[in-house]
Amino acid sequence: MNLLSFKETKQLFRKHNISIKGTGLFQEKQDALNYANKIGFPVVLKIYSDKVIHKTEENAVITNIQNNKEFKKSFTFLDQKFKDKEGIIVQKQFKGRELVIGLNYDKTFGPVIMAGLGGIFVEVLNDVSFRLCPLKKRDAKEMLEELKGYRILQSFRGSKEVNLNKLQELLVNLSNFLLKEKNIHSVDFNPIFINEKEINIADFRIITKENV
Repeated sequence: MNLLSFKETKQLFRKHNISIKGTGLFQEKQDALNYANKIGFPVVLKIYSDKVIHKTEENAVITNIQNNKEFKKSFTFLDQKFKDKEGIIVQKQFKGRELVIGLNYDKTFGPVIMAGLGGIFVEVLNDVSFRLCPLKKRDAKEMLEELKGYRILQSFRGSKEVNLNKLQELLVNLSNFLLKEKNIHSVDFNPIFINEKEINIADFRIITKENV
């Protein structure tokens, strides 16, 4: 797997108007702690490495860190456990309903984009929708409406409807990604947290083509 570096990944996202907020990569504990205090607790720590594919299963993610003491203990644990890494990500603890978005280059059809509800819905129910790239906004809207759990994104039981406009914009922007970046094989956003105000990409990964 050719994992694009954290710095190059954020640069590419910025180029394509894809925002990654409240997220930084660090090697030194004090620098990481300073950033955590800047963005505010609670925060998440996670390893960024091409050797760690499934962060949760490999205990490479620690969530809901509430203060400096918990932060230092968690950072030390990850730093000592995972020696082969680019660094440790410090990220704001996001809230909202959970989704996944994936972009992959198919040898027959070219770039294909996938969207689905996250957590149990994608793992157990396989509630996902696919489209060929690029998308227009109406395609993104239809894609979301195809999901069995689409009702969860709308207002129900006192919960407000998520910002569907921003979600559609993200899908449209991402759908152009592989058409313009020829050396990229796939992009994964898992999970994304969305609420009525904003959308936050909590975990992201760009894989380059083997011959790059």
